[in-house]
Amino acid sequence: MRLSYPHRPGRTRTARPVVALLAVTALAAAALTACSSDDGPEGSVDAFLAGWRSGDLQAVGFIEPQGTKLPADEVAQQIKDLSGELAATPPALRRQGDAKITKDIATATIHVEWTLPGDTRWGYDRPMRLSRGDDDQWRVIWEPQLVHEKLTDGDRLGLRRDAGSRAGVLDGAGKPVVAPRPVVRVGVQPGEVTDVKGLVSKLDAAFKAIRPALVPAVDLSDLPKRIAEGGEGDFVEVVTLRDEAYRQIKSRIYDLPGTKFRSEKMDLAPTREFARALLGSVDPAQADDLTAHPDKYTAGDLVGHGGLQGRYDDRLRGRPGLTVLIERPGEDGKLVPTGTEVFHRDPEPGQPLKTTLDVATQNAADNALRDEKRRAALVAVRISDGAVLAAANGPGPAGENLAFTAQVPPGSTFKMVTALGLLDKGAVTPTTPVDCPKTFTVDGRSFKNSDNFALGSVPFRTDFAKSCNTAFAALAPKLGADGLAAAGRSLGLEGQWDLGVDAFTGKVSVNGSPAEQAAAAFGQGTTVVSPLAMAAATAAVARGRFEQPKLLLDPAPAKPAPAGPELKAESVEAVRAMMREVVTAGTGTALKDVPGQPVYGKTGTAEYDNNPAHTHAWFVGWQGDIAFAVFVEEGGASTATAVPVAERFLRALSR
Repeated sequence: MRLSYPHRPGRTRTARPVVALLAVTALAAAALTACSSDDGPEGSVDAFLAGWRSGDLQAVGFIEPQGTKLPADEVAQQIKDLSGELAATPPALRRQGDAKITKDIATATIHVEWTLPGDTRWGYDRPMRLSRGDDDQWRVIWEPQLVHEKLTDGDRLGLRRDAGSRAGVLDGAGKPVVAPRPVVRVGVQPGEVTDVKGLVSKLDAAFKAIRPALVPAVDLSDLPKRIAEGGEGDFVEVVTLRDEAYRQIKSRIYDLPGTKFRSEKMDLAPTREFARALLGSVDPAQADDLTAHPDKYTAGDLVGHGGLQGRYDDRLRGRPGLTVLIERPGEDGKLVPTGTEVFHRDPEPGQPLKTTLDVATQNAADNALRDEKRRAALVAVRISDGAVLAAANGPGPAGENLAFTAQVPPGSTFKMVTALGLLDKGAVTPTTPVDCPKTFTVDGRSFKNSDNFALGSVPFRTDFAKSCNTAFAALAPKLGADGLAAAGRSLGLEGQWDLGVDAFTGKVSVNGSPAEQAAAAFGQGTTVVSPLAMAAATAAVARGRFEQPKLLLDPAPAKPAPAGPELKAESVEAVRAMMREVVTAGTGTALKDVPGQPVYGKTGTAEYDNNPAHTHAWFVGWQGDIAFAVFVEEGGASTATAVPVAERFLRALSR
C-alpha cells in the first residue's frame, strides 16, 4: 500500500526518508486502518462497507461526531444491534461514485439494499462522512443514521409480516371448494375438571363414535398432563370438530365437568373426505416447514401440505405484506414498536386454482368409499371432454392419492384393452367361438379361471362377459409381441400426460415370453396401471378416441397430451356391446337395475404376488357421460367389493 501526503493549504510539507516511510507503512498495516490506492477517502469507505457485510471492521478507523475515537468492535456490535431482525442477512452495499472533500471532511454516498423475506428488495442511499486525521488517515464518523436515517442509539429494525388472503381451490363451476364452514373447538378448563381419568375416557369414547370415523383418531394421551400444567381458567384445546361431527356427540360431552366449547368458522372442504388426497390440506406452519424455508414461513403462517394445496402453495398463499419498523426496548426490556415504519409492502392475495371437480360427483365417490375398510380409490371422468369430476381415496381422508398414482395390475378390467386389440387385428369377432376351459397351460405355466369355472366353446362376447381368463390366455399369440401395448396406447396408456399433478399413466407388457403374453392378456404379468389411467381408457372406449384427462383449468398445464386418433368404429362398438353384456348377463349384473341410463363395465380381480389368494378388486365402466374406475386394494373378488362400491357411487349420482 502506498502512503502519500498531499499538500493542503496552511500546511508545509517536509521530505521524509525512505526508511521512515517504510516504518510508517508498517505501523499503518499493523493498525489495520484503511486507505485507498489513490490517497483519497474511498478506500476507507470501501473497507467500511466490506466490514459491515462481514462483521469485521478492524480495517477501519472510527470517530464519534465529537471527534472521540471509537473501537471498531463497538461499531460492529452497534450495527448488528441496530439491524435487529435483519442482522442475519446483512445488506448489499456499494459506494455511489467518489467522495467529495471539503478540507478535512469527506462526504460519500453509499447504497444500502436489504433482501427481505420473499426476495423483497429494500434499498436506499445514505450519506457517509469521514474525517482526515493528523496522520492523514480517513476515519469514518460513526452515527446510527449510517444504517438508516431514522435510527438512533438503542433502536432496532423490526420486521412485521402480514399474510395475504389465501386463495381457494375452485370446482368446475368456479365456486370455492374450500369455504368458511362452522366448527366447534372442544376444550377443557382445568379448574372445573373433577375427574381427569373419567373425563378422558368419556371424551375418547365419544370421539370414537363419530361417523365417518375421525382420521387420524384424536390422541388424548397427553391430555392429563396438559390439564395438570394448565391454569385454572385456561382453555386447554382438545380437538376442533366440524359442526356436523360435534352435533353427533354433543349430548355425550356437553355436560361433562370441565368441558368448554367455542364456535368458530374455518376454511374447509364440504366434507372431511372431500378429495382430501388430491386437494391436500392447509395447516399452521410445522417445524419442518420453518426449518426448510426460514425465509418463507414464520410461526402461525398457513401452509399447504400435500396435493394441490402443497404443490401450488406459493400461488394460493400469495405474497405476504412486509413492514420494516423501528423498535425500542420497553421498561421490561422487551422490544416494542415506536410507531415509525421505514418500509412497507402491501400483501398480495393468492390466486385461485380452478379445477374440473364436480361437488356432487365427488361427494358420491367419497360416500361410496366411506365404509370401505381397505385402501381404495374411485376416479370419475366426464366422457365428453375428459374432465376429472372426482378423485376419491379411502378409507377416510387418506393422504396418498392412489386414484392417480397407484401402480398395480389391472386384472380382468384389461380384457377391455385386449379385446380391442384382438378386434382391431381381425383375430376374433364378438360371435367367434372361443373355448373356455378350466385351465390353460403355456410353457409349463398353468392359468385358471376364478373359482375354476369352465364354459366350453362359447362366443367371444360370452368369454368377455363371464371374464374367462383361459380364453384370453389362449388368444394372446394373435396379438403379437407388442399388440397389447399398441392397443393400450391407443387408449392413452403409457402416454406423457400433463395434468398439473403427479399421475401414473400405466406400463403395458410388451415383448414378453409366451407365458408373460398369456398373463398380460387378462391384466396380469408386468402390466401396471392407476385408477385414473383405467378411467381414461374406459372413457376413450365410450368416446371413440383417447383424450387426456384434465384436472386444472387455471393454471392450465403447459403440455397436455394430444388427443388420439379415432378408434376403429367396428371394433370399439363391439367392445361397448360386450361391456354392456357384462352388466346384463355377466359378472356385473348387480348393476343392471341401477337407475338412469344403461351401465357398461368390466370387473377385474388382480393377483399382486405369488399367492393366488392375494388379489386386488377392480371395476371400470360408464353411465351416461361419466366414466369411472374403482380400485380396492387387497379387495378379493371384485363382485364382493369393487362392484358394490360402483353401485353405491352410481345410485348416489342418480339421486
